[in-house]
Amino acid sequence: MMYNRVCGIRTTRLVFKFLGPAAEEACQYVSGIVGENPLLLRELNLSERELGDTRVNQIAALLKDKHCKLNTLMLRKCGLTEESCSALATVLRSNSSLKELDISNNNLQDSGVKKLQNGLENTNCSLEKLRLSDCSITEEGYKALASALRSNPSHLIELDLRGNDPGQSGVKELDDLLQDHSCSLKTLRFLSPAADEACQYVRGIVGKNPLLQRELNLSERELGDTGVNQIAALLQDKHCKLNTLMLSKCDLTEGSCSALASVLSSDSKLKYLDLSNNNLQDSGVKLLSDGLKENCKLERLRLSNCSITEGGYKALASALRSNPSHLIELDLRGNYPGQSGVKELDDLLQDDSFKLKHIRS
Repeated sequence: MMYNRVCGIRTTRLVFKFLGPAAEEACQYVSGIVGENPLLLRELNLSERELGDTRVNQIAALLKDKHCKLNTLMLRKCGLTEESCSALATVLRSNSSLKELDISNNNLQDSGVKKLQNGLENTNCSLEKLRLSDCSITEEGYKALASALRSNPSHLIELDLRGNDPGQSGVKELDDLLQDHSCSLKTLRFLSPAADEACQYVRGIVGKNPLLQRELNLSERELGDTGVNQIAALLQDKHCKLNTLMLSKCDLTEGSCSALASVLSSDSKLKYLDLSNNNLQDSGVKLLSDGLKENCKLERLRLSNCSITEGGYKALASALRSNPSHLIELDLRGNYPGQSGVKELDDLLQDDSFKLKHIRS
């Protein structure tokens, strides 16, 4: 207490303390970053700051305090790990005001997601939107999330898992939840925008979710290059497990081959590709050959009746010399190999370093 001798008035300084020590430290830290008292905010964006686990533990303490009314927290690309998920799970269990959490672009892995599971399945959790894109999550993490949502189905309405790898059954686990009327989940994002558009396009044609299929037959449909470009986007997404694609007589051209080459050179699961009865010509086959050269795991390729001549045969032979380890069957019936086309590929059959066992011409 202070005493003013001139006017005889006593001045009292009051210091209000209403936060726990950890929450108060976090409040000061966040105020220093954003220039505002986080207790007066409803949204806090700390993305692209190297917070690490220690700072997230502090922020968790702040979120759990009853004086904190934040409902949106964004921590994208903040160097978070499994330990951060453990701290955030305690927030989800604490009946906090948090409704939206974005922790995308952090190396959380399945172990971190399993920590979050403990918070999501708690009945106190009222989180509505959760973003986990590009977090190195695989099949086990997807299963953990599905299990949590079955335990507490009433709150989460949006889940973003783009850029992860669900394995054999991860997509089905969550897709089943979308069909469950007791579950509030309405929006499940796990595809890039282009792949999501393609998924809807294919579903409209075949009446099934292509992400749950291993074989897709779109033969004798007038897809053209535009349709194939969409399908290529879908095939390159990690969530797509299609290993067989049949596009016979689909009005494909050179442009289609360029899109499909990008699929072959990516880490797609495609093993069997049928492009028969399309006017691909040598120019299209040369583009396709570029995909066969790199990272390609294709085992069977059908190119019958595609207007291929000697130049196309030579391009295929060159591609297979660059990447001899996967293709075992090649169908070239109904084309025009010229003087040397057949010999180019026949020589490959005699080479023991090649897996190619069947050439149909």
